[in-house]
Amino acid sequence: MNLRTAMMCLLNILAAAVVVGDDWPQWNGPTRDGVLRERNIVATIPRDGLPKLWDASIHLGYSGPAIVGSRVVVTDYEHRSGRAFNNPGRRDRLQGTERVLCFDAARGDLIWKHEYNRPYAVSYGSGPRATPTIHGGLVFSVGAEGNLNCFRLEDGQLLWQKDYRQDFGAETPFWGHSAAPLIYENLLICLVGGEGSLVVAFDYRTGQEVWRNLSSAQIGYCPPTIVRAGGAEQLMIWDPERLHSLNPDTGEEYWQVPLKPGYNMSVLPPVVDGDLMFVSGESSVSVMLRLDSDRPAAEIVWTGKPKTSVYLATAGAIFEDGHLYGSDSRTGALLCARASDGQRLWQTAQPTSGGDRPRGGSNGSAYLIRSPHGYLILSDTGDMISAELTPRGYRETGRFAAIEPTEKIGSRTVVWTFPAVSDGRLFLRSGPHLVCYDIRARRR
Repeated sequence: MNLRTAMMCLLNILAAAVVVGDDWPQWNGPTRDGVLRERNIVATIPRDGLPKLWDASIHLGYSGPAIVGSRVVVTDYEHRSGRAFNNPGRRDRLQGTERVLCFDAARGDLIWKHEYNRPYAVSYGSGPRATPTIHGGLVFSVGAEGNLNCFRLEDGQLLWQKDYRQDFGAETPFWGHSAAPLIYENLLICLVGGEGSLVVAFDYRTGQEVWRNLSSAQIGYCPPTIVRAGGAEQLMIWDPERLHSLNPDTGEEYWQVPLKPGYNMSVLPPVVDGDLMFVSGESSVSVMLRLDSDRPAAEIVWTGKPKTSVYLATAGAIFEDGHLYGSDSRTGALLCARASDGQRLWQTAQPTSGGDRPRGGSNGSAYLIRSPHGYLILSDTGDMISAELTPRGYRETGRFAAIEPTEKIGSRTVVWTFPAVSDGRLFLRSGPHLVCYDIRARRR
């Protein structure tokens, strides 16, 4: 082996080590776009499934796991009294303890926990919604009633905390605080609520407020998101009235577009492909925007019609090569729509509710991860699926029953939590179940 060949082998090994060791430190991945960049991941789910590494029994909740290095953090709710009716028309009244839990990512051993008494008055009151955010050796968690906490990742020491109701006069949304905090440079940006404080930026190290802005009758559930366009970083905030673009350094508003989903369900942040940005929500509300290349500005390309576009509810979309892939809240199917005009190209319920025909309504969710080899999909039936998604159609390549659905919606029991992948491990959560699988590709 000559020196050049040896050096290339070494570089390949180092590159592979870096990619395989990727963290999943926040909701929907390292960059909040559902894109997995680790390469040593299975392209096809084997017939006999993935090897299970460990599982842990926790309490109820909807928040997903966040993983950095050897630590995985998740939140739950240990309820003492009251009943969660899962009725979209009423708030549950519960007494219990909200908890932040840290496990060893390789073995599933509990490393530390923090818990505090927290009465609930939210609909679907099973537990916390927002996935924790991990950054700089710190963990940031938001509870269903608006308790923002900062912990040291190493040992769980509480460093600072905020209470959205007490500190900002924020009313708890009907379905609870759900927006995962966002790290931007030295800021922790949070959807808070209250007059003039719909969005608040804190110094993530100290909890000191840096800026606040916006007011709205309801704050919605949409996580803050950074988009790079028009020669600037733009902070996207979607409340149930409009989509805002802000300067993330100061909170100053660049532009806004009216966008009113049904039931105040502004849930999923915008997705971007080139200069196009797509936003959609409940009750057939969607818009495709073109972002200006010279300044922070946007123009409407089209808005969705009854038989076009994708209408997202609780599961996100992937925007790739001029096409949108997402589970539609109106049909309950996974759809592909053309970005240029919103035209639907195909739909299938196989990767959502598992049947041949869509069930309609929100009874169908597919949580999409785009990997270097195709797509990994968690269905709301608890199946983990590998598939190819193209404008020509959906082709399933593998599937196995990975986790038990626990959340009741109508006559069905479903999974309502985003998956996570880190360092060759797949982490799934459904209510009181936290499961870890080995998803590394095997060398032949």
